[in-house]
Amino acid sequence: MLEARNLLMTKTVLITGASRGIGLTTACLLVEQGYKVWGTSRHPDLNPVSGFDLLPLDVRNDDSVKTCVETVLERAGHIDVLINNAGVSLGGAVEEASLDEAHQLFETNFFGVIRMTNAVLPHMRRAGRGYILNIGSLAGLVGVPYIGLYAAAKHALAGYTASLRYELKSLGIQVVLIEPGDARTAITNFPTATQIADYDGARERAQSTHEFNVNNGLQIEPIAYTILKVIESTHPRLRYSVTAGEQFWVPWMRRLLPEWLIERIIRNAFKLDG
Repeated sequence: MLEARNLLMTKTVLITGASRGIGLTTACLLVEQGYKVWGTSRHPDLNPVSGFDLLPLDVRNDDSVKTCVETVLERAGHIDVLINNAGVSLGGAVEEASLDEAHQLFETNFFGVIRMTNAVLPHMRRAGRGYILNIGSLAGLVGVPYIGLYAAAKHALAGYTASLRYELKSLGIQVVLIEPGDARTAITNFPTATQIADYDGARERAQSTHEFNVNNGLQIEPIAYTILKVIESTHPRLRYSVTAGEQFWVPWMRRLLPEWLIERIIRNAFKLDG
């Protein structure tokens, strides 16, 4: 037992976006369980934490990613678990988003994951082991109105994660997608710079539904405990949905219901028809 505990104490976890929300709660839980945790934030000086080290990182920048990963490897010697958690959202109709706004969202939510993963993978391949956990969303399963680009990025992340899992499993590296429903987090939700009058009314009703779902949604702790469960499992699954209330049915709805009925349910839930 003592030997197993000492092995656990040496495990190093790198979590992006760890100054608040899912990242912070997960980091604190893993520290309590004996893991050595390194978190990241774009502005660590403005977001002090206790119990683990918080490094500066902008996942949109190649040099920033390289410096962060090299710092952890120099100080800890290894990275056993990478949790790609950093993310932003963009509120508004898909048409209202400029290509630059779409590009910026994907730089954080999708390409940032690729940058971090590619930076860590050479070390994990040499070690012959490792865990890569990507924080997706149920929005990536069904598409969600008025945060459509966020849903698109999470959908892309799901496909990327599955493909990566196929490629890395024989190398001893586990790849997992965590898909929470609406959770009580403070994810940055930027509004689009442009608004088109034809979407007035529907946009506001959908946004009000989004706000209600987040404010009354899933507590963060079950997400953190799911992450702990995954990295302590020798044979984790590809997908882990974490839900509360009616969100429990979303993954089953996607698997079992016809498209026309799913569309009707979502349109009614977001009051798109007035």
